[in-house]
Amino acid sequence: MTNIKFFGDPVPLEMHKVRIVQKLTLQPIEKRAEAISEAGNNTFLLKNRDVFLDMLTDSGVNAMSDRQLAAMMIADDSYAGSETHYRLEQKLRELFDMQYFLPTHQGRACEHILSKVLVKPESIVPMNYHFTTTKSHITLNGGTVEEIIIDEGLKVTSSNPFKGNMDIGKLDALIKQHGPAKISFVRMEAGTNLIGGQPFALDNLEKVQMLCREHSIPLVLDASLLADNLYFIKTREEKYKNLTIEEITRRIAACSDIIYFSARKLGCVRGGGMLIRDKALFLKMRGLIPLFEGFLTYGGMSVREMEAMTIGLEETMDEDMISQGPLFIAYMTEELQKAGVPVITPPGGLGCHIDAKQFLDHVPQEQYPAGALAVAIYLAGSIRGMERGTLSEQRNPDGSEQLSNMELVRLALPRRVFTLSQVKYAVDRISWLHQNRRLIEGLEFEEEPEILRFFFGRLKPVSDWKNKLTAKFRKDFDDSL
Repeated sequence: MTNIKFFGDPVPLEMHKVRIVQKLTLQPIEKRAEAISEAGNNTFLLKNRDVFLDMLTDSGVNAMSDRQLAAMMIADDSYAGSETHYRLEQKLRELFDMQYFLPTHQGRACEHILSKVLVKPESIVPMNYHFTTTKSHITLNGGTVEEIIIDEGLKVTSSNPFKGNMDIGKLDALIKQHGPAKISFVRMEAGTNLIGGQPFALDNLEKVQMLCREHSIPLVLDASLLADNLYFIKTREEKYKNLTIEEITRRIAACSDIIYFSARKLGCVRGGGMLIRDKALFLKMRGLIPLFEGFLTYGGMSVREMEAMTIGLEETMDEDMISQGPLFIAYMTEELQKAGVPVITPPGGLGCHIDAKQFLDHVPQEQYPAGALAVAIYLAGSIRGMERGTLSEQRNPDGSEQLSNMELVRLALPRRVFTLSQVKYAVDRISWLHQNRRLIEGLEFEEEPEILRFFFGRLKPVSDWKNKLTAKFRKDFDDSL
């Protein structure tokens, strides 16, 4: 993927060709209004047949390459001792230079096992920023999450190229305040998911490592969004611009005691796993794999997916492959900025992130503005995005809302999936919506689960604003559909 000028502004140019296609359907807005109501105004509960552009996530929906599809045909489906496992293990050792590997069915399974082994009641896990499932696993095991991202990380508009950096001073103070024994591990997330896919710098990771090693605290890397972070280190961190992607990967791995990942993101397949440096820690975790996942040589994954993962991880070292997401996201972000739509800057990885707090500054956080905006975007364009705000948080122990630092709607751009015209369509519909944003109001719960409520909670509008927005859309676009 590269940027090419066509007698004007640069546009991202795909460095691949499309050979398999899947038909999409664009339902009229009246059908969309029915579908989102049936889904309890929760985009997670929409049926995919009612969605035109599915920008909910990049997890498990990146397009596989021809080499990955071909590799699936040679999978060894033995229950134990599969050659497929050993090929994957060898590729991971080659790329990350870590000895021990445990396969799992996806990234949150790694979080489950990590928390079971390392998190104790009243222990603390410092991190640059939390992810929903990570925080849930830690708190369920009696631990507490402490977010110590740099102050710039929580600014919507910024020129800082590494807003995912950890504040080293705050980490040092936290360790001194509580003592190393109370710190279960320090977690760094590559491409902080909930604040706009913002990367950390390699220099920052190395400083975190030095502090962890000084106090004998394990440093855990969530590498699910590593591909984007590798691209940003290569293009934004001047001192590393001449290193290859493989060299940057090994430098990152050398800082880490444990690396875990969802291959639904890293590797473009469905699965995951953990790399562990210490043999004693590996042995503690190993017994939980057959208990919760599957036998040690498949870990709950299909061996076909494991073969595809081996190739996918190899392809992640290709700059043309890992640049597609960031370049498409940057293009979409910049086009929305031109239309006055408030977005997270600088553009990060994973997707384009709209600032719902500013977009809907008339909707209080207690009425879930990011959730309401996600509903409105679906109505306006049959585009499914994901709420990343207060709705994605857990309530406080006293039942009050834990208001999120940011109210974002994430429009994920899976790799090798969307065309530029589809991105332009999304920009057009969101720009129209911004001009009519005063029609949008909030949501409230009808059914609220206790854990991970954003996945399957059901909500209702606080007024008839959806009907007003539908009527306005029909008036403005009557001749275009």
